[in-house]
Amino acid sequence: GEAGRMAPLVAQLLFLQVVLGTALLENIKTQLAIKNFRTLHVDYPKVTYAQGFQGYCNGLMSYVRGRQESWYCPRIHYVLHAPWTVIWKFCKYSESFCENYNEYCTLTKDSIPLTICSLYPRQPPTSCRYNSTLTNQRLYLLCSEKYDGEPIDIIGLY
Repeated sequence: GEAGRMAPLVAQLLFLQVVLGTALLENIKTQLAIKNFRTLHVDYPKVTYAQGFQGYCNGLMSYVRGRQESWYCPRIHYVLHAPWTVIWKFCKYSESFCENYNEYCTLTKDSIPLTICSLYPRQPPTSCRYNSTLTNQRLYLLCSEKYDGEPIDIIGLY
């Protein structure tokens, strides 16, 4: 009867929900990674922090830690000083797949002005002071897709 015809439809809908649900979750995670990249790894034009912060990286890293809602002090953090349009173009075509990150990745063709914020080596565990190094380098980026992707992380400098 009627119930017998409904069962396959219900099963199909459940199957679709599972498949689409996973895809949707992945998509949300990717969108968040792109947004986080723009928020935490791009500072253009470069901000000037109040004197009290004692240096660019100390100001920036307090902001980064606030955004991440974490007290953890990352050992190293890269900040790019270029317009988003310039950075984003590097992920137009990601020629490699980085197995260990399970993402597409690329080496930028051009050097980009950036600040490397590195944690001072000898400091008490209660402290979170950073050294700022301004440089111009090519970088390894993780991209959201092989073609027309967007940057989601910086995995190293060239």
